[in-house]
Amino acid sequence: MFEAGDKVVDIYFPTGAIISLVAALSSGEIIEAAMVGKDGVVSAFAALGGNIPVNRGIVQLAGPAATCKVSELRDAVLQSQSLLSTLFRHEQTVYAQASQSAACMAAHHVEARLCRWLLQSRDSAGRDNLQFTQEFLAEMLGVKRTSVTLHARMLQQAGMIKYSRGHIQITDVEGHEGNRLRMLRHC
Repeated sequence: MFEAGDKVVDIYFPTGAIISLVAALSSGEIIEAAMVGKDGVVSAFAALGGNIPVNRGIVQLAGPAATCKVSELRDAVLQSQSLLSTLFRHEQTVYAQASQSAACMAAHHVEARLCRWLLQSRDSAGRDNLQFTQEFLAEMLGVKRTSVTLHARMLQQAGMIKYSRGHIQITDVEGHEGNRLRMLRHC
C-alpha cells in the first residue's frame, strides 16, 4: 500500500481487510508493528499533519476498504473537534498496539505470540477463517518458517486450529484466549 518515507495520498478504512504496519529491517526482513482491521483507519496521521509514514503498509488479509484523499479528511478534521479527537485516540491506540507488540516479541515464546497474532487477526477480520501462509506468519512474527510450522502443528494437535495450505480456521477461541491472557499478564 505504501512504503516508509513515501508521501501518503489516500487514507483507508478497512471494512473487511486487515492492513499490517511493518518495520523493514536492513537484512530485508519485515516484522509487524501493528495491524488495522474493520474497526480502524490506515494513515490517519496524514490528515493530522504527519504526511510521511514511518512504517510500510501491506495488505495482510484482502477485503473491502473505503478510501478518501488525505486532503478530504484533513478538511473534515478542521471542521470537527469530535473527529479530530477520534483520530488522535485511534493513533494512540495504534501506537499502544505497536508498543505491546514490541514487548511481546521480546518477552514471549513463538507459540504465545502466534496465538496472540491469530486472535488479533480474527478480531480485526471478524471471522474465524483466515488465509495466511506459514511464510507470511513467520514474517509477521519475526521468526523462521520452521518455527511457525512446529507451533501451528502443536496448536492443531491441541484442537485450537485447523490448518491446511494457507487456510487457518480457529476452532477453540477459549484455548487461544487462555494463552493470550497468560501472555498479557507478563507484558
